[in-house]
Amino acid sequence: MALLSQQLQRFLLTKYNCHCSSRSSATTNRSSSLTVKGRIKSCSAIAIDAQSSSLTDVARIRWGSTRLQGPRDEMEDDIVVRSDGLDGFSFAAVFDGHAGFSSVKFLRDELYKECCAALQGGLLLGQKNFKIITEALQEAFQRVDKNLLNWLEITGEADESGATATLVFVGNDMLFISHVGDSCVVLSRSGKAETLTNPHRPYGSNHASLQEIKRIREAGGWIVNGRICGDIAVSRAFGDQRFKTKKNEMLKKGVEDGRWSEKFVSRVQFRGDLVTAFPDIFQVDLGTDAEFILLASDGLWDYINSSDAVAFVRTQLRQHGDVQIACEALAQAALDRQSQDNVSIVIADLGQTDWQNLPLQQQNFVYELGQAFATIGIVSLGIWMTSLLSL
Repeated sequence: MALLSQQLQRFLLTKYNCHCSSRSSATTNRSSSLTVKGRIKSCSAIAIDAQSSSLTDVARIRWGSTRLQGPRDEMEDDIVVRSDGLDGFSFAAVFDGHAGFSSVKFLRDELYKECCAALQGGLLLGQKNFKIITEALQEAFQRVDKNLLNWLEITGEADESGATATLVFVGNDMLFISHVGDSCVVLSRSGKAETLTNPHRPYGSNHASLQEIKRIREAGGWIVNGRICGDIAVSRAFGDQRFKTKKNEMLKKGVEDGRWSEKFVSRVQFRGDLVTAFPDIFQVDLGTDAEFILLASDGLWDYINSSDAVAFVRTQLRQHGDVQIACEALAQAALDRQSQDNVSIVIADLGQTDWQNLPLQQQNFVYELGQAFATIGIVSLGIWMTSLLSL
């Protein structure tokens, strides 16, 4: 497996180098386009206060951010990066929309403001009282979701619109995460990938998924083919009126569309929201071995695992040290791996690693070759013994 991971990394790097060999550093706050396998893809990001390809804030953190549109008809992701307003902490967020862009548009403008107010301009973050921080962020997320639902109702904008949101607050020695949905945060610690969040999905056998399935069923919902009511494949999100304030209207429409029978609907009893914006909150001590934080939408993680993504970024930073180029390269690599989703990525280089003088990891090809032959030998022995037993 180690050999396969290294081969994958080299393949991805080779594929990307043909796209960026003649590219100069691009600014983070921009909107441009590039051709990918014959398709025109948009590449843009919101990075407030960005003045160069790698935004460096007061905590010596260098930021890179990018979003690429995959094969989907619309780009429904967005990114926000800010290095002001939180008393020494920097902020980054990835929003992944579905059924329209309305909810993302609202969150992009409102969620940061509400979090700043709830965290008292970052003072609570500096005090590092996890219980108080957790309660503040949970209240902020719930308040923003309520305001979003009201806004969707009043404006009549795409009432089926919804969005996930994963936020990071980064200080010199501490990371706080507030997470709703199926984006993910990964920390590179001395080259080892540490996955810090779990996707909120109504399928799977891991503990987080089983808890989501239990919550949905207790709220009166059901799951068909990994989707709530056969519809949505993410279990926590902002917006999504039909799973919160308009559940009965959803049932009625389902009958009209022939999805459910009147008899089935008569037995449904809702006892809560099927989709919720209640966040998971995490606190992580960074320490001197923390290298960079990687925040991305599921358009990346469904096609490149966390270990390969971390190895890819580390190799990029060893080569040129530019976090923005590394960010764009990783997004392009996901598309080259046939990602069927939009891909949005934020990377925060924590400024603690001397990338140019970091020694390259040497591959022990003799050892790996020996492992390969040992595996072949074991398999061959098993086949031989099976053939003997069958005589």
